Formats: sequence, C-alpha cells, structure tokens
Amino acid sequence: MSENKVDPGQVLRKVPIFSGLSDVEWNELSQRVVPRKYPNGEMIFSEGDACAGLFVVQSGHIRIFKSSASGREQVLSIDGPGSSVAELPVFDGGSYPASAVAVTDCTLLFLSKQDFHALCMKYPEMALKVLRVVGGRLRRLVGIIEELSFTTVRHRLVALLLRLAKTEGNKTEQGITITLPAHNQELAAQIGTVRELVSRNMSRLQQEGMIEQDGRTVILKDPMGLQRTLEEAG
Repeated sequence: MSENKVDPGQVLRKVPIFSGLSDVEWNELSQRVVPRKYPNGEMIFSEGDACAGLFVVQSGHIRIFKSSASGREQVLSIDGPGSSVAELPVFDGGSYPASAVAVTDCTLLFLSKQDFHALCMKYPEMALKVLRVVGGRLRRLVGIIEELSFTTVRHRLVALLLRLAKTEGNKTEQGITITLPAHNQELAAQIGTVRELVSRNMSRLQQEGMIEQDGRTVILKDPMGLQRTLEEAG
C-alpha cells in the first residue's frame, strides 16, 4: 500500500493518547484529521508560534528542538510513525514551546485544537491519556537537563552511540555498526554541544580503539568498554 493510501485510522491506533477508542470513535477521529506533507528540511512549526493543533506522524521522521539566541540547537526528540506531537500547547492553550522540522520527507496527520478539545469533552479518558504522555515527556526532559548539567561531552556522546547501537545497530565480526546523522552539527545538537567537540571526542574514541569511523558509518569495536566508560563517569 502506498504512503498516500494508508488509512489514517491505522496510524492513529498506534498513538497512546487515542488508544482504547471504539470503532465509532476511531471513525470520528479519522474524519477530523487532515494529512499534511512536508519535504525534508521544511519547518512544521516554530517555537513561540500560536498553537493551531497537534500532529501525528504518519510516515517519515521529525526533529523537535530548542534554539538559543546564537543559533545553537538542542534536540529534544526525533519522532517517527505513530508519535503524537504538541499535546501540551493544545491542552493548555499556550504557544509551541519548541520547534519541529522534517528530517525526512514525511506525512503528518493534523488535528485542530478545536476538534481536539471537542473530543476531550466527549471522551474524558482521552484527556487523562494526554496527561500520561505529557508526564512521560517531562521525565525525558528532566533526563536531558540532568545530562547537560552533570555529564561531559564525552559521556553524552558515548551514551548516544550506545543508544544507536541498541536501537538500530547491526552486529558484525568487527563490532556493532551504526549510521550517524548526516553531519556532526546534527550530532552536536542531539547531545547539547558544538561540532568541534564532537569531532574531537570521536577522534579520541577512535585512537583508544573503542570505535572505528568511516564517514557516517561507525563500528563500536568495544561496546563493553564504552559501557564501562559511562559507569565510571557515573
């Protein structure tokens, strides 16, 4: 089935805040969402914009991030199919607290703030599910703050490499192979630092025999050693 023929209801059933609805309720929700396509690199919304509604990722991936006055970015999350985005401002009526950009060609399902409020009034359990999702996001943000406040760039870089190895790594005789983001600037934004420090620490890990890098491809030659690095730093 091609992307533009995917039933929105199939995607919405994967979203935690919409779980447990009846078939009639699914149909009502599906009729209210509007598909929107965004090419790679296009902004979906910017921090401070008035919130028009929430989004559900149907296909592709988007990046949620904060920007400083100097232009530095801190990535808060990379969200893929089945993820809901911007629940909090829809819920509390505030502006978007962060920005979102497409990192691949993607299709999002848009639900207006008015339609969302109407559904919450009709199905109060949906509002409780939103609170659980927002609570989970808050815990992740606290974790990001803790990492930025109390750990080194090396620690955060190693932690990211190990997360990538766990979620998308391929085991080979040489180690675990992963593919990094398109450039070190994106990697830096994910761990709250600058490109130069990413390059410097990647070089050190390679000199220590922990990893082997060829462009965007990285082989974790000593995953246990990398894990010990985290434990010793902790």
